[in-house]
Amino acid sequence: MLRTYELRTGYNEVVDITDRVREAVSSSGVQEGICIIYNPHSTAGLTLFSPWDPEGFRDLDEEIRRLIPTRVDFHHQHDTPQDAAGHVKSALTGVTLSLIIHEGKLLLGSSHGIYFLEFDGPRNRKFHVKIQAD
Repeated sequence: MLRTYELRTGYNEVVDITDRVREAVSSSGVQEGICIIYNPHSTAGLTLFSPWDPEGFRDLDEEIRRLIPTRVDFHHQHDTPQDAAGHVKSALTGVTLSLIIHEGKLLLGSSHGIYFLEFDGPRNRKFHVKIQAD
């Protein structure tokens, strides 16, 4: 089963997609298998993260920006310097997550959520959820 979801993101926004992915798993009827989440965009990423302290997202954002600042000296400047930085951020965070389905539910840590990371924006985005039974 493949599901496609659409998002409208703001600049540098973090979007919680956990409920949409859980709903896809639940509606699939798969009891044991794999859930693959794929983001087909080169200036956005995916991550598992703990939302129990909202300041954690601020720490994540600040650390990613510290490691990959928006610079005018990137060799490629497709649209803007933030677009160029977004390509690097996306490559480092990744665009795919693979999660285990057990007894009809995602195996997530007790405080994990699934997040779409916008590194450019605002944009119209999509992400895909593929459910595969064992």
